[in-house]
Order: sequence, then structure tokens, then C-alpha cells
Amino acid sequence: MTAEPTPRLNTGSHDLPVSPALDAFMGTGWAATPLPADRRVAGYDATGARRSRLAAAFPGERLVVPAGQLKVRSNDCDQRFRPHSAYAWLTGLTGEDQVGHVLVIEPSGEPVLHLRPRSPRGGPGPYGGEFYRDRRYGEFWVGRRPDLDEAARLTGVRTAHLDDLAKLFTGAQPVTRVLTGVDPVLDALAGRPDAAAQQADTALAAALSELRLIKDPWEVAQLQHSVDLTTTGFEDVVRALPAALRHGRGERWLEGTFNLRARAEGNGTGYDTIVASGAHACVLHWIRNDGALDPRELLLLDAGVETDTLYTADVTRTLPLGGTFSPVQRQVYELVLAAQDAAIATLRPGASFRDFHRAGMRVIAEGLADWGVLRIPADEALREDSGLFRRYTLCSSGHMLGLDVHDCAKARAETYLDGVLEEGMVLTVEPGLYLQPDDETLPVELRGIGVRIEDDLVITSDGARLMSGALPRTVAGIEEWMGTLLG
Repeated sequence: MTAEPTPRLNTGSHDLPVSPALDAFMGTGWAATPLPADRRVAGYDATGARRSRLAAAFPGERLVVPAGQLKVRSNDCDQRFRPHSAYAWLTGLTGEDQVGHVLVIEPSGEPVLHLRPRSPRGGPGPYGGEFYRDRRYGEFWVGRRPDLDEAARLTGVRTAHLDDLAKLFTGAQPVTRVLTGVDPVLDALAGRPDAAAQQADTALAAALSELRLIKDPWEVAQLQHSVDLTTTGFEDVVRALPAALRHGRGERWLEGTFNLRARAEGNGTGYDTIVASGAHACVLHWIRNDGALDPRELLLLDAGVETDTLYTADVTRTLPLGGTFSPVQRQVYELVLAAQDAAIATLRPGASFRDFHRAGMRVIAEGLADWGVLRIPADEALREDSGLFRRYTLCSSGHMLGLDVHDCAKARAETYLDGVLEEGMVLTVEPGLYLQPDDETLPVELRGIGVRIEDDLVITSDGARLMSGALPRTVAGIEEWMGTLLG
């Protein structure tokens, strides 16, 4: 009896096998393509001081900061890679070619970049043929990356082969801190089993966030650039309204409109774009963006362009889809605007970080009480043991902004949430009202209205500068702006 052939249960790659003849042919006949010798990473002049500040915080210790690894999106397709913000801040390397790379600051304070070398065009060794065979790292598949010498010139940092990284975790080792939770390969290599090591790693993550709280002038300029690009993206969205209103999923049409600007002018969006029309605006992080648009309703657009240097804006405007606010929409909008004005007025060096939120929420609570929505006095609702006004506003009114949309999140509470503002900090101010469509404590005419107004500001020596002021904030200003863009 003839045996049945064994079925192929694992297809794996759908590419054809490579013959020895093809492999030999692929390894010959390639011209040299060196990078320009004078090319440097953006922010080259600032990164050395950043690394020195980090080293000074942990003298005599080894500090390990990874870029991160690819994450699978579907089967053999990966998510687009973005290096971890701390790695980008310390090296200036922001590209998709940084997968698996690691910055090590040695106990002497010397930085060393452990990198995957450029794919050689043929030849023996573990990387031979990678340039055309390897879907994840080969040049033919994902593009060229610098070789070790080129990377050293780009960054001003000594480089080493990525394969050498494992040696750092063998034998006698200095005190070592690792930015964990970023690169599972590195985490497994380093092994952090005991509580002391984990505590040391937590302190490193906190320091990396806290060092980034105050932006240098170059960083502020990058953030202003991202805000300016975002302003243009908002203008694109308004111009696209007529077409979007005709589309069955107009929210998604507008998402695509903004994201086109972000991808064409920068690295992409700094976070998933929120395009929330009507009652969808009451969902704080609405990113399904699958709804139709109604010209009688409001549109809440929360979006930010991430620059090629990975700094992002974070701006929200609430716009009347028909071009003008109805009386009840104006009522809600102007209360939120008054709250934002009160919050912005508190911003100055030395002010508590939480002051602007408290100022904005007092205006919100007083307004809700005046409307009869709150059945208790505003002062009572604002007490920490009450907070009943939060049913209609819920979230905090702002956060730090920078390489991450919610920047410096690993900072200790005493330096951030419970700290004070300092010149050079960049933050958002974004009060909102989210009047749920099924909330029976509300008058019917208020239900299903969501309004958020969010702007980006940098703390100056005597107050704060509104970075997103090119976008109008008042009712009259928005209506005039929209009318001009729509012709």
C-alpha cells in the first residue's frame, strides 16, 4: 500500500527557494552607496548634553536604553516601527531602521550604540544574503540602514555590533539599569528577577521622563513646527467638509484628510485621530470614526501631526458642521471656552501643575449649577469628597506634551502632577463637556453634545505662549474662519 504524502501544514514564506546559482549571482556586481560624510541626525548638537545629564544622574553605573522591537500586525506583517521616545531623545535616531538597537551608557559615561550592521551584499557569515532574503531587515525589503561607521558619524556616538550586546550581561557586571518593557528580547537577555533590579529600572524610567520635562529651544521649535502642520491639517478638514457630508462615513473621510497632511508633511499622526460628530463627541477617545455627518451637529476633531523628529502637537477644535453654532451649541461651547480661558490665565513658572485644571473646573461647575444641571452648589460639587460635576466632564484638563502625546508619563508625581511649572515646559489645556445622549439628569436639548477645546502652550519666563493660536477659539472666530475656507 502506497503511503500518503505528508501534508505541508506550515506554508511559511510564499517566496520560491533560492538556488546556489542565484545566491552567488546576487552577491556580485553592486556599486558602493555611502551616505554623505557630513550628514548628522537632527538635534545632533543637543543629544550629547542629554546623555551627559542622564549619566550624571547615575554615576558609575551602566544604563541601557533600547529602541524597541517590531510588533506583529497580522501574520507576517508588522506594525510600522517607531523607536522609543527616550532612545530617540538620547540619540537623535528616529527612523524605522532602528528596530532592536540599544544605547548603552557605560559606567565611565561613554555612550555606545549597539546596532544591527548594514546588510552586506553577499559573502559568508550570519548576515550574508540578508539584503534580499530577510523580509524584516533586508535592504531590498525595508530599505537601507547606516553601517556602523556611518551611524557613528551621524550621531557622534561610538558604535558596536548588536551581537556584542549579550556580552554585557555575562560575568562580573557593574550596577546596571535597564529601561524595561520596551524590548522583550533585551528584557530576556538582561534578566531582572529581583526586586532591587526592578526598583533600579523604575528609577531609570522616571529619570528619563523627568529629564524631558523642560524642553530646550530646539525642542520647542520642533513642537511649534508640529503645531503649524496641525493647523494646516485642520484647514484641510474644513475644506473637505462638503465632500465628507455627502459620504456615508464622513468621519472617516475627514480622518483620511487630516492623516494625509500628517503623513505627507511629517512622520504621521502623533496618536489616532479623533473625528467625532454628534453624540460620538461624548466618547472621549472616539477613534472608530465610522459615522455619517449631520450639518445640524457639532464635530469634535482632536488631532496632531508628528514631525519627522517625532515631536507631536495635540489640538482639539469643536466645529459646527453647518458652519454656524445653534443657540444651545453656543451655550455649551462658550462655557468650555470660559473654562479654558480661566485655566490658561493660571499658567506661569512656579504655579502648581494642577492649578489650571482646578481653575477650569470651577468655571465648569459654576456653569452647570447656573444651568440647573447640578442640583447642589458648585463649591459643594468641587469638594474632593464629592466631585459630582465630573459626571459631565470626567477627565483631567491637560498634560505634558513632547515626543509623546502624553509626555513624561513615568515622572514621579512630585516632579509632575504634584510639581510646579517651569519655563520651557510644554503642555496642553483641554477642558471639555461630554453630555451623554442617554443621561436623564440633563435637559433633552443638551443631551448628545460634546465639546472640547484644546491648545498647546509653552511656559515662558512670565506666563505662557499659546502655540496653537493660529486656530480660532471663539464662536465668532470659528464661524468666520470656516466661512472663509469654505468660500
